[in-house]
Amino acid sequence: MPAHPASHPIDEQLPTEVARVLRTHLTRLGEPLRTTEPSFADPVDALTDFVLGGGKRLRPTFAWWGWRGAGGDPTGPDTEQLLCAVSSLELIQACALVHDDLMDSSDTRRGAPTVHIEFGRRHREAGWLGSAEQYGLAGAVLIGDLALAWADDMFYRCGLPEARLASAAPAWHAMRSEMLAGQYLDVLTQARGSESVDAALRIDQLKTAAYTVARPLHIGAALAGADESLIAALRQFGADIGVAFQLRDDMLGVFGDPAVTGKPAGDDLREGKRTVLLARGLEYAAAKNRDAEARRLRSYLGKAELTEQDVFDARQLLVELGAVDAVERQITELTESALAALASAGLAEPAGERLRALAMAATKRES
Repeated sequence: MPAHPASHPIDEQLPTEVARVLRTHLTRLGEPLRTTEPSFADPVDALTDFVLGGGKRLRPTFAWWGWRGAGGDPTGPDTEQLLCAVSSLELIQACALVHDDLMDSSDTRRGAPTVHIEFGRRHREAGWLGSAEQYGLAGAVLIGDLALAWADDMFYRCGLPEARLASAAPAWHAMRSEMLAGQYLDVLTQARGSESVDAALRIDQLKTAAYTVARPLHIGAALAGADESLIAALRQFGADIGVAFQLRDDMLGVFGDPAVTGKPAGDDLREGKRTVLLARGLEYAAAKNRDAEARRLRSYLGKAELTEQDVFDARQLLVELGAVDAVERQITELTESALAALASAGLAEPAGERLRALAMAATKRES
């Protein structure tokens, strides 16, 4: 498959281009609401600030390289329309994060108050009637919903030919549903206190692999007119590397250096996350009849006042039980499988090279 060309300026500054496109379209989408209902300006501004306030732009990046790998030409006449289509993925992500922060009762995001906390603060400071917390909750739900609605608006009104949009629509629709299913499974698993490795892996497959990597790649390739074999190879790559990425994130959530990860040491333990790492530890404790170690490990889950010594002890337990080695092996196996699928895809360069680099960066140790 020919390359168009080996490298293009957009390849090197894609996050900047995505931010530019988002700024333009958020303004376009918000202005009619400001005119017809001025009171809705605050939610519009909150969503705009949230989307433009940070993020790695991973989903548009994978979609872009899916498009490039399937022969998409960045020098062609529809590049701006393609950028609009892939940038809309950031609004799906905004919906997920705003709602996720609410469900997790998180106070901060990117160093600022989360949406529900900020809107609750505004209620209290204004001295309005009713519950400030309930007002913040309602605001976050509606702002997340607005992001999801605007994502559809951006995607379907990006200006690409209808046939191209129709070819990508099944992946777009599946991605939205998979993301929501993954969110619900995460909530359900936490509520049940599930210790199942299979349940933890399924959440990773839906919330990270499909939604962050596999479906964006699928969407980008479909927008370039890719055939089924290329799409299948990209989806396999995305499914494997997406789970490997989440497993690495789980490892860093317990073992990571706060100076590198930006999160307190042991934060996943405090939040009581039933990750594959924790599930493996409990599974191996049960297999080895080490009930005392299993009880100790469970005692750290959801412990808000976790001390440095607690974190150290939990780390030691996970190492001694064999969970750390098991997860490291799984990351290696998934990465190798993903790279094999990528090599089989026959992508236009430099997409193959860039996706390989993204895969290695996403799964490397940072602790």
